[in-house]
Amino acid sequence: MCGIAGIIAGSGWGANALEKVSSAMANTMVHRGPDAHDTWVCSKLPLALSHRRLAIQDLSSRGNQPMVSGSGRFCIVFNGEIYNFLEIAKELCLCGYQFQGHSDTEVLIAAIEAWGIEKAVQKSQGMFAFGLWDEQTKELTLCRDRLGEKPLYFGWLQGCFVFASELKAFQQNFRNTLEIDKHSMAAYFRFGYVPTPHSIYKHIYKLLPGSFLCLSVMELPSEHQFSPFPGGAQISPKPYWELEKISRFGVINPIIKTYDAIQKLDNLLHDVIKNQKIADVPLGCFLSGGVDSSLVAALLQNVSATPINTFTIGFREKEFDEAPFARAIAAHIGSKHHEYYVSANEGLDEIEKIPEVWDEPFSDSSQIPSLIVARKARQQVSVCLTGDGGDELFCGYNRYYATAQLWKYFAWLPKCLRYAGFKAFSKLPHSFWQSGYNIIQASKKDGFGQANFGLKMNKMIELLKINSLPDAYRYLMSYWNQLEDVLTFTKEADSVMDLQPEPELGNFIHDSMYWDQIGYLADDNLVKGDRASMSVSLETRLPLLDHRIVELSWHLPLSMKFYNGQSKWILRQILYRYVPKEMIERPKMGFSVPIRSWLKGPLKNWAEDLLFSKNVRDSGMFNYPSICKLWRQHQKGSHDHSHKLWTLLTWLNWYEYQR
Repeated sequence: MCGIAGIIAGSGWGANALEKVSSAMANTMVHRGPDAHDTWVCSKLPLALSHRRLAIQDLSSRGNQPMVSGSGRFCIVFNGEIYNFLEIAKELCLCGYQFQGHSDTEVLIAAIEAWGIEKAVQKSQGMFAFGLWDEQTKELTLCRDRLGEKPLYFGWLQGCFVFASELKAFQQNFRNTLEIDKHSMAAYFRFGYVPTPHSIYKHIYKLLPGSFLCLSVMELPSEHQFSPFPGGAQISPKPYWELEKISRFGVINPIIKTYDAIQKLDNLLHDVIKNQKIADVPLGCFLSGGVDSSLVAALLQNVSATPINTFTIGFREKEFDEAPFARAIAAHIGSKHHEYYVSANEGLDEIEKIPEVWDEPFSDSSQIPSLIVARKARQQVSVCLTGDGGDELFCGYNRYYATAQLWKYFAWLPKCLRYAGFKAFSKLPHSFWQSGYNIIQASKKDGFGQANFGLKMNKMIELLKINSLPDAYRYLMSYWNQLEDVLTFTKEADSVMDLQPEPELGNFIHDSMYWDQIGYLADDNLVKGDRASMSVSLETRLPLLDHRIVELSWHLPLSMKFYNGQSKWILRQILYRYVPKEMIERPKMGFSVPIRSWLKGPLKNWAEDLLFSKNVRDSGMFNYPSICKLWRQHQKGSHDHSHKLWTLLTWLNWYEYQR
């Protein structure tokens, strides 16, 4: 796992200037690669590539980068892991290739030299982003893994083409050129993140997952020749793996026999985890106690000769605390368990780090415990496996079936009656639903419950005024549905807020999982995990997002994902082989944070300093009276505006940090 950067300069740049700027960009990402650093400058063209290394495979200097191929034709800067590199190396050795070291980067560049970039990437199982210089064609190629586990930003600044693993590489070296894109800002307030392929800045983009972008270095290409979408212009990304095609093919070619599906998935998971446990450094696993992380931890322990390290975050607030469940799972599988509890005061300490770690506005509040658990884990290991991706692949989110069922019950009603129902129920405050739910939960023996129930009920009530299921999905995934409540400009969002083209997979649940995999997964969950872990030089690996598992998941009918009221049904059947059923069966809590109560307590002063600052009042960008009203309602407890407020606060926190 590493940080990469590079530059194609315009005329008038010398080798020393190229090396200085490229190296400076990479050095803003020391956290991604504290073990080694180097820069390669092309001798004939204005191109430089830089690399910061976190040594995971082949800890010797033979694994350092930028790395030149055996023939001298290619030079690569690579971030990520190729998990099947030993298999690829064996195939290349049969063709006569001799390796100097045993890093996956050397194997990848040899595969590119032997088979070409597209075939080499298609053979590779892993997470990655890289820049590759081809001396023969005089082309720079940028490439990103299939699901977008590893980040890659690029664009045009001060007459140069630049790329890097994180935006901070540009923020420090091209600060005077960077300009906030209002389209992206509005989209951020809608979704809590800036959707790919856009970034928060004009002229800077994110490479689409599963694609590569080729540019001629002989003549610096213009941004006017570029489109961030495949086929949109003379210069545009070329896909080598397309989720839309994979999902369509899988849905119309389902696996019929349940036992065959379970066995195939179990075998594939074992194969994936065996490959992902290969490392020359200590390795562990995040464990929340939910289905996904418990399955990954159980399988990792099953293929390990000694107890693995597992790591859990807990909260003092019971409705958010899954630590006891994780503790029980760890005891059963026999792992060496590490447990840490997060308080609001610790959360406040972490908030100061958020705009530095997430150098683009990002408002998933679970970023706080993610930072803490990554830091704690790094004290013991250099690599951690996680259960990310299970919800999006195997129908794990409650909103999928809840929305479909509600729509089935209410869609036949005339729009006027549905809207009347919305008006009636929406008058009931969040506290009404939360209090009633708490009373019911208190009467139960198991005491299991969901976090933020009142907030979720209010969101479900809002569905009564929705006109279609795609609109319902869009609403449920939004923080600020009415952008005029927070911003003084809204039309700028139109070009980036629309969903991807309708996948038309046959039903709302399949469509929702597809939208989540290209949007929420890539731009929220994966960004959260990558930035939190890499901020402390910890590599995370995500077995459930191996592309073969993703492809298999689309061949599974919905009845194997959601059955008899139970989500992720097929994953549970495999997990029951390693963990008793009674340790798993409880309502889904999710990796949530008690922001609602924190904003009324320990975080209140911090929040008010940001919300009511002169900068907010005088900026002209924000609907100040509306924001004040929402803050008062939240403090009174009549409404839960925690998600909206957190989105605004993380923006303001980021903006102040960048000034």
